[in-house]
Formats: sequence, structure tokens, C-alpha cells
Amino acid sequence: MLSAFVWYGCLLLLTGVTRSISQRTDPLTPPAPEYAHSIRLDGDIILGGLFPVHARGERGAPCGELKKEKGIHRLEAMLFAIDLINKDPDLLPNVTLGARILDTCSRDTYALEQSLTFVQALIERDSTDVRCASGEQPIFAKPDKIIGVIGAAASSVSIMVANILRLFKIPQISYASTAPELSDNTRYDFFSRVVPPDSYQAQAMLDIVTAMGWNYVSTLASEGNYGESGVEAFVQISRETGGVCIAQSLKIPREPRPGEFDKIILRLLETPSARAIVMFANEDDIRRVLDAAKRNNQTGHFLWVGSDSWGSKISPVVQQESVAEGAITILPKRASIEAFDRYFKSRSLSNNRRNVWFAEFWEENFGCKLGMHGKRPGSPRKCTGLEKVGRDSTYEQEGKVQFVMDAVYAMAHALHRMHRDLCSGYPGLCPRMSNIDGKELLGYIRNVSFNGSAKTLVVFNENGDAPGRYDIYQYQITNKSTEYRIIGHWTDQLHLNINAMQWASGDDVMPTSVCSLPCQMGERKKIVKGVPCCWHCERCEGYHYQASEFTCQICPYELRPDQNRTGCQPIPIIKLEWHSPWAVVPVFIAILGILATTFVVVTFVRYNDTPIVRASGREMSYVLLTGIFLCYVITFPMIGAPGVAVCSFRRIFLGLGMCFSYAALLTKTNRIHRIFEQGKCSVAAPRFISPASQLVITFSLISVQLMGVFVWFVVDPPHTVVDYGEQRTQDPKNARGVLKCDISDLSLICSLGYSILLMVTCTVYAIKTRGVPETFNEAKPIGFTMYTTCIIWLAFIPIFFGTAQSEERMYIQTATLTVSLSLSASVSLGMLYMPKVYIIILHPEQNVPKRKRSFKAIVTAATMTNKLSQLASERPNGEVKTELCESVDNSAPSTKTTYVSYTNHAI
Repeated sequence: MLSAFVWYGCLLLLTGVTRSISQRTDPLTPPAPEYAHSIRLDGDIILGGLFPVHARGERGAPCGELKKEKGIHRLEAMLFAIDLINKDPDLLPNVTLGARILDTCSRDTYALEQSLTFVQALIERDSTDVRCASGEQPIFAKPDKIIGVIGAAASSVSIMVANILRLFKIPQISYASTAPELSDNTRYDFFSRVVPPDSYQAQAMLDIVTAMGWNYVSTLASEGNYGESGVEAFVQISRETGGVCIAQSLKIPREPRPGEFDKIILRLLETPSARAIVMFANEDDIRRVLDAAKRNNQTGHFLWVGSDSWGSKISPVVQQESVAEGAITILPKRASIEAFDRYFKSRSLSNNRRNVWFAEFWEENFGCKLGMHGKRPGSPRKCTGLEKVGRDSTYEQEGKVQFVMDAVYAMAHALHRMHRDLCSGYPGLCPRMSNIDGKELLGYIRNVSFNGSAKTLVVFNENGDAPGRYDIYQYQITNKSTEYRIIGHWTDQLHLNINAMQWASGDDVMPTSVCSLPCQMGERKKIVKGVPCCWHCERCEGYHYQASEFTCQICPYELRPDQNRTGCQPIPIIKLEWHSPWAVVPVFIAILGILATTFVVVTFVRYNDTPIVRASGREMSYVLLTGIFLCYVITFPMIGAPGVAVCSFRRIFLGLGMCFSYAALLTKTNRIHRIFEQGKCSVAAPRFISPASQLVITFSLISVQLMGVFVWFVVDPPHTVVDYGEQRTQDPKNARGVLKCDISDLSLICSLGYSILLMVTCTVYAIKTRGVPETFNEAKPIGFTMYTTCIIWLAFIPIFFGTAQSEERMYIQTATLTVSLSLSASVSLGMLYMPKVYIIILHPEQNVPKRKRSFKAIVTAATMTNKLSQLASERPNGEVKTELCESVDNSAPSTKTTYVSYTNHAI
């Protein structure tokens, strides 16, 4: 290290002579190499400057080609700002600012080596063991003391330099470094910047992506602090806020191999739904990515969202405008400084000799060669020195010029306040500022507040960051030109003019970059595991509706999903209508039955004293006809609209009609059975065979039914219910609620069960009395009636209960029940009373009294008939005939035909 400083001192002695010579040389001759890699301006206070004058070198070379805008424009902006400050009587009066400006060559390691120049004055030297070759005492040139540094540009360079500057407490203000990492005040406590950090930029870009409705994007970053930190900030914020998913995060290597960018494009195409590409990449990488997309015929596919490294630059999109069309870029809010334009356009080789790289810029800018020492050996012509910037070459102010000037002015304002506090009223530097403390100066820097060169407020927060202010651009192609058009701005929140945006081929429709399209109404999202922005849409089926974006819930029992399945609506309520075919047929049968029953009753009443009516047992006949009439009438309450009254009538008359009918028939068949059973043992008539007794027995049986109904009324009062399960079909559109009386199948069975018990008992007695004389009262018709009735109700049971799961259950069961009741009544009416009515109406000559016989004769005849029936089944035909004749002779001496008297032995 000591030998390096000795070499450096001797070099200064030699360059002192060459400097004076170079000032007298021809203006077209490049300046002497005294500060070939730096610019030095004398002053009371020296500021350091770091600028990427040259690009990164290739094949091991530290520096490459000259950067006209990012290097020379920014460098000149610092020189211009220092000139303005030195001329300003109100800012640092009587204090001259100087500068020591270095070239970083866009490489962090090279910049670190160069920045050692800034700390030389702070390193103590031990020269006791140092001697010159001549034996004389060595002379060490006193290095300039740098009290603050302006720069650097790239975040990676600023991070590298900040690590060494903080060791020597030298404040640093960057004009372009935006890496979020530099906001860490514990690691980079002497670092400040006049541009907002990428954390703000990442938030602004996320807000843009969200405003576009793009929830599935990929990221692309250049390897290094700027790109990686920017993408990391974007990913982190997107995770915290949600709503945006990262399909892929790709990195561009520092030294990309051939074909690397084609591979990147193919990788991005692996997730074709993620069309939006968020880029934190340097200018060169952006250009090569666009070129690779063009080579792979992906024009119009990708939706580029570029950071401030893209901004509104023309160089990345030259000759690949169609691929870049529609790109949305972001740039810290800035303004063009007209004073700088006038200054820079006035620069020439003769008046700008302090800039050691200006000659190289001159050659590059005008495409000419400066003498034999020119940097462009292949240039076709020589420079005249009379060229003019902006006249003989294109000129556009570089975007960071404003921030370079703001950084210099921030340092100047801090020094001015420091001078005011420490040297109040003292012209020039006072002794207290002869050795400026870097930490104290940092405090003044963090507290500055002034309107910058673009009339925007320059302030720093506790981390040394400037507030986030961005302009949002879109690269648009029109019929006349291509341009970056401002479509919005971001200052803590996004303000975006969607209507000003334009997409490929002039399409105004917003392109999409989503993993999955929004689900339709009535569909829920089933999120793909690990990717919350990707989902499958599942229809809410059955009786489920879309309760939220991600869930389906079942509707309450009395509701069904609406048409869009976004809510529930009441299920329509139906009942059996009179005009329904299921009602028309039972009603028609019932009306015919009622008319027929009424006709029979009227006929019997009119011919009440005729032999046939009297022999039929008038009292029991009217009871039976009442039951038949009730069986027909019950059809109307069963079909009528359910209500308390209708439900009450259903309970009362549902089993009552059958009970009347079969109680009367049972009493009659039981009487016949008792008569003939008694006759086998005695000639005396059995008890309780009179009409009055028969009525008492009948109504006793009926009272059991009425008592059961009464208990039913007390335990469970009649009311209506809506049965939603009866017609709860698979398709909710067809679901209906059935308005019905609250009569369960069990209650129905119990109500009809007693009547069916009477019917079965009556059938048993009918079978027992099947052997009575054919002409004895109604034993045979009653038997046929009961057999037919049993068949009807045996058919009723499987039909009624077998349709319990049918969608037409209400209609089928109601129709089956009413028709079965009507058919049962019709069988009784037809077999027991229609023959009598036929005789009464059409053959009145047969409606006459018959010869009377004694009870003993009747019983004897019935007994002999039974015996003959048994013998007929046991003997051959001849024997039967013989025995039959003997029996007739013995028991019936009279050879005349006998008739049963309906008058004396009426049932």
C-alpha cells in the first residue's frame, strides 16, 4: 500500500508538468492523460461523483464503449449543477464547490477500485521507511478530501461503494439506484437517494397489473441487485396483498451464453396464460429479450410491464417496435431541464476541456475522428471541431439529468445549512467546517427540503429514500409514428387512464393474462393447490347455490336455487286441481255414483212398503245406502283445496263411508250365519235378529270408527302442511311443494284399517253362509259383493304404496283411493240394489208377497241343502240322485215348489 502511495505521489509531480503543456495544445488534440479516468475541479469543498461513462467491458476488459446519455449527459449535469451553485449568491456564498468524478464502467468491482480515491485523504500514511531513488525525501501529493459522493447509477455499484464509504463516514446520494436493499438503514446508513426505491416501483407495477385485471404474470430480472431486488420486492408485495400469482420467475445471467434469450422465451411460453411479463432488467437485456421474442414469432403475445430501466428509452425498441407495442413502462416522475439543454448544446471541444471524456463523446456523437489519437480508427472523416450538438446530431436529454442535479443540490443545501449553523456570519469556510464530520453532514442531508430542478419537492425519509412519484407510459404505434404516451401516474396510489391505452393492431379490447377465466354465475372456484390464481370452475349442482366465490351451499328445505344459482327462491306450491285428469275421472265416477245412489234411495223411499223393499230390511238398507253415498262423497274433500275444514272432513268421512257399508253388511251376514247355526241345534230363533237389534249392532260398530276419529282430532288437530319431499325432483326447476292435509300413510292405514277389518270379517261370514238356499234373502249377492270388494282393495294396496316414490305420488294415490272407494260402493250398489230397483221399476208384477213358511221349515231346508251339497261331492252321480230323492221325500212330503217368505224372515 505504501509503495502505491509513493507511486501516486511521483505520478502527481510528473502530471503537473504535462497538465500545463496540455492547456497549450491544439483544441482538437485530446487532453493529456493526467486524469484520464477522472475529472477534477478545484474548490473549497470537493464532492465525489460516480458515473457509468463507459459500458462494461468484454473479454476481461474493465470498460467498453462510451455511454453518451447515461454517462456524458449525467456527468455534465453534475458539472452544470456545480456551476450554478457556485454562481448562486444565496447558496453557499463565498464557498466554492469542487468535484472529483470517476468512471464506474458499469461494473461494481471496477467502481470499488475507483472509489478508493475518495478515501485516500482519510488514510494515515507512514513515510518513515520511504526513500526516493535519488535519496531525497519523497513528496506526497495531498489527496483531495471528499466530503460527499454523488452516485452511483447502478444499484449493484452503489451497494459496493456504500460498503466502503460508510467505513469512512462519507455521505452518498444516488441519482439512479433504486434497489430496495439500499433502504436498509442499518447496513447502508450513509446512503441516500433522490429517486424512489424499487419497493415503491414494485408497488406501482403491482397496482398496474391489478388494474389491468392480470392476476397471473411471470417475472424477468437481470442478474444483480437491481433486477433481483426489484423482482423480489414485486413478489413479496404480491404475496402480502394477494390477487396476483407468479407463474415463473426467470433470471438473465450477467454473461448470457448464445441462445440464452431464446431459451428464456421458450420457458415463458410454458405458461402461455401468463402473458404479462414484469421486467426488472437493464437496457441491453430488454433489447435482447424483445429480439428473441421477435425471432420466435411471438409478436403480440407477451404483455410487457417494464421498470424504470426501460422507461421511455428508444434504444430497447429500435427495429423491434411491433414486439414492444403495448408495453407499459414506469419512470420516476421527471421533467426536462431546459437550462441544461442550452448548456449542453453549447458545449464544444474548446469550452469543455474539463471533461476528459468529452473528446471521445464528440467522436461518438458526430461519427468522426479527432486526429491521430482519435478513438475511432475506422471513421471515414475527421472532426472539424465546429460541429454542434443538436444541430449536427440528434439530442434528447437523458431521463436522470433532473435527479443528478437534485442530488448535487441536496448536498449543497445540506452544506449551506451546516455552514449557517456552524459558521454564522463567517464568509467562506470557518475553522469549524475545515474538517467536516460526515455523520453530522448526513443529519443535515436527511433534513433538507427544497424544490428541485423540476420544481418538485426533494425530501428524504428516515431511510434516505425519496417519495415515490412515477409516470406511467405505454409504447404505442400509430399511423404516423411510434411513441411512449403517458397513460397515468402513481403517487402513493395509481391513477390510470384506461381509455388512453392501445394494444396490438389498434385493438381497444383489454388483453388478458389470467390463469383461469372468471367462473360464471352459479359456479364456485376450486383452487389449484399452491396456485391461488388458478382454479377450476365447478357448477353448484342439485339444490346447491353459490354462497360465496369458493363455496356452494344447499338451499333451505322449502327453497330451491334461482335461475343463476346465486341465491334461493321459494319452491312453487301446488295442489290437486279440479281440471286435472287425475281429478276428472274420480269426480265423474263419484257423480255417477251419487246420482245412482240417490236414485236408489228415492226409489226405495217411494216404494218403501212394497214387498221387495220390506224384505230387503229397510232399516239396514238405508244404513248401507248412506255408507255407499258417503264413499262417493269423500271424493270431493279428497280433491278439494286443503284447509282446516277440508282436512277435518277427510278425517271424518274417509273411513266412515266404508264403516257404514261394511258394518251393515257384517251385521246382515252375521245374522244369517247365526240363524242357520242356531237351526242345527234348535228350532228356536236366535237372539238379536230383529231390525232394532240390527241397528244397535251396526251403530255400535260404527261408533268405534267415530271414537277413533275423535281421539285423532284431540291428539293431532287437523291442519295443512306443504310437503316438499314428495316432488323434490333431481332437477330443482321441476321441484314443487305439495299442499296437503297432515295425514300420514300410517294415519290413513289406521283410518281405513277398521273398515277393512269389517270388510274382511264380513267376507268370512259371506263364505260361511254360502250354502244357504239360493233364494234366501241376500246371502249370495253379499258374498259376491265382498269377494269383488276384496279384489279391489287388494289391487289398491300395491298401487297406493308402490307409488310412494313417484313424482306423481299425490295424483296417483288420491285418484287410486277415491276410485277404490267409488268402485267398492259401486259394487255394493250394483249387486245388492240394482236388481231390486230393476224389479221395482220394470217388473212390478214380481213385487208381490210370497207364501209364508215357518222358521223351522226354512232351517230344515237349508240343512238339507248343505247335506246334499256334501253328498254330491262324496258320491257318484247315481248315488247322489238316489240319496237326494230320499232326503227330499223324508223332509219335504209336499211335492209343490216352496218359496221363502221375505216378510216373515226378512233380514
